[in-house]
Amino acid sequence: FQRPLLLGADVVINSATKYINGHDDVLMGTIATNNEDIAHSIQQEISDSGTIPSPFDCYLANRGIKTLHVRMKQHESNAFAVARFLQDSPHVEQVIYPGLPSHPQHELAKRQTCGFGGMVSFRMKGDKENTNKFIKSVKIFTLAESLGGVESLAEIPSIMTHASVPPEERVILGITDTLVRLSVGLEEAEDLIEDLKQALEVAHT
Repeated sequence: FQRPLLLGADVVINSATKYINGHDDVLMGTIATNNEDIAHSIQQEISDSGTIPSPFDCYLANRGIKTLHVRMKQHESNAFAVARFLQDSPHVEQVIYPGLPSHPQHELAKRQTCGFGGMVSFRMKGDKENTNKFIKSVKIFTLAESLGGVESLAEIPSIMTHASVPPEERVILGITDTLVRLSVGLEEAEDLIEDLKQALEVAHT
């Protein structure tokens, strides 16, 4: 949904493991540039080090690219539905999704992108005990650190992806014990919302 090279970036590094592949079965990255000198330097490094993916990984990533545009539309549609539900939930303190006008960089996202993606974060009301109860109660969302696949995932950054970050730095970054990150997949939006609703209710009982 964003084209950094057209916005002035010299190099764009992307995890093809995530949305490009989209099926949680490839470990791969991409480097893109429109600068010939940089491209030559990268190509030389690849040639010297031999860091290339296997033919089968390339096949899988190519398969994913063929459905990327269709998948991203559904990721975004579902993410919007989830974000709006969470925004109205009495159990949620804050929703962080650039597609919502309440996001502090919503206008910037509108200018720089043609869509808002499938990643939604939110802060639950309560404490880490409520968050842990929530994450144990979801049924459709899978507890996992990855993102960008067809399946919906949920994680608690403070004890998972960012557990190695010192507590005082997590506070500065806004990574609180009640922060939950969702990678919204391609399931029916109504099912995802119902799953979140029941898990939030369990978490606050």
